[in-house]
Amino acid sequence: MAMALPLGGGDAERKVKVAEVALRALLCGLGALAAALVATDTQTRTFFSLQKKASYTDMKAMVFLVAATAAAAGYSLLQLAARCCVALLPSSSGSPGGGMVPGRALAWCVFSCDQALAYVLLAAVAAALQASVVAKRGQPEMQWMAICALYGAFCRQAGAGVASAVAAGLAAALIAFLSAFNLFRLYGGTKS
Repeated sequence: MAMALPLGGGDAERKVKVAEVALRALLCGLGALAAALVATDTQTRTFFSLQKKASYTDMKAMVFLVAATAAAAGYSLLQLAARCCVALLPSSSGSPGGGMVPGRALAWCVFSCDQALAYVLLAAVAAALQASVVAKRGQPEMQWMAICALYGAFCRQAGAGVASAVAAGLAAALIAFLSAFNLFRLYGGTKS
């Protein structure tokens, strides 16, 4: 969590902490936005007195995307709350500012969760992008028609959700990088 950086001062440590909190807040917002946009996406069309409703549940890749982005938003919110609690703890000098230095076990746990989240989120984004391309262009070889010509509003909202999920995936990858940095710097020995 809040750890001292061997970068030559508190200013660099503070910048890394601020970057991590900002990325986690960004991931939380973008993940929630992507989940909300895709999960509330429906459109109904009438064909010869038959109504057909398009929903995100019609494509399993979108269901996976909603679950992954909602989990990413929830996990990021929990990590933000943990960072705020650590920041309120008194330091060794008695002033507030996050004096708690976690052990390697906690750093490994945060690192592992951040890595797993990044991989799952990027896999969900890749699957949703592939499904979106098929929905937009169709697959003539399989005689699958492009549904976006029929369900334009559905496809536009799903596209906005997928775009938010792509940005959330990039934020998750950057957070995974920062948590790897925070973990492996604990193993760096100082040469005397």
